[in-house]
Amino acid sequence: MTGPATTRDAFLGGRLTLQQPATGYRAATDPVFLAAACPARPGDTVLELGCGVGAAALCLHARVPGLRLTGVERQPAYAALARANARDAGADLTVVEADLADLPADLRQHSFDHVLANPPYFAAGDGTAAADPGREAANREDTPLALWIATARARLKPQGWLTLVHGADRLPDCLAGLRAGWGAVTVLPLQPRPGRPASRVLIRARKGARAPFRLLAPFLVHEFPAHPGDRPDYTAAADAVLRQAAALAFD
Repeated sequence: MTGPATTRDAFLGGRLTLQQPATGYRAATDPVFLAAACPARPGDTVLELGCGVGAAALCLHARVPGLRLTGVERQPAYAALARANARDAGADLTVVEADLADLPADLRQHSFDHVLANPPYFAAGDGTAAADPGREAANREDTPLALWIATARARLKPQGWLTLVHGADRLPDCLAGLRAGWGAVTVLPLQPRPGRPASRVLIRARKGARAPFRLLAPFLVHEFPAHPGDRPDYTAAADAVLRQAAALAFD
C-alpha cells in the first residue's frame, strides 16, 4: 500500500508514527493499551500474533529499549506496512507473513518471553460483514480464539507471559482458553466513561504459573460521562499511557 492508500498517524504523543491503510482496519487505542500492559524488560523476546501494521509491537519498542520483536501477520499488505513502520521506528522487528494456525517450521523452533495478541473481537457469524476485506479479516474471528491462546502457550518459554486485549463480552471465552496450563491470570477491565460498563479487557497470564486468578478494579479511560466537545478528556492515568508511553500497572 503506497501513496493515497495510506495515512501517517501519530501515536504516543508523537513518539511513534505509523503508516496505515486509509481505509480498512486502522489501529487506535487498543494496541497502545496492549503494549502498555506487557511486562517486558530490555533484552526480552516478544512475539505478536496478528500484528497488523505493527502498532502494539512498536508501541512496546517505544517504551522498552532493546527488545527482540517478531510479528506474525497473514495479510500481505499489512505485513508490508509493519516492516516499513519498523524500519522508520528503528525497531528490531521481524515480520513473518503466515497464518498463526500454520506457523512456519523455523518460527515453531523458537520460544519467547512474551506473546502479545489482539484477536478479532467478533465471533464468526456475528453481525454484518465489513465491506473492506482487510477490516473484516481483522475484526471477525476466523481462527478460533482458543487456538490463538493455545498457539501463544506453545510459543512461550516456561513462565513466559501472554498479554491479550479483547472485547469484554468475550471474557468468558478468554478465560475458558486459559483454564489449563496457565496461572497468574489477571483481568483489567477498561471502562470507557463513568457510569458505563467495560468495553474491553486486558488480560495477563503466565505459562505454568500457580498464582490465583485476579480481577482488578476498572481502569477509567475518559474523565466525563459524555464527550465535552472539541477537546480530549482522557483521565490522567489514560493520558500517561496513550500520550506519554507509560506502562499499565497490574496491581
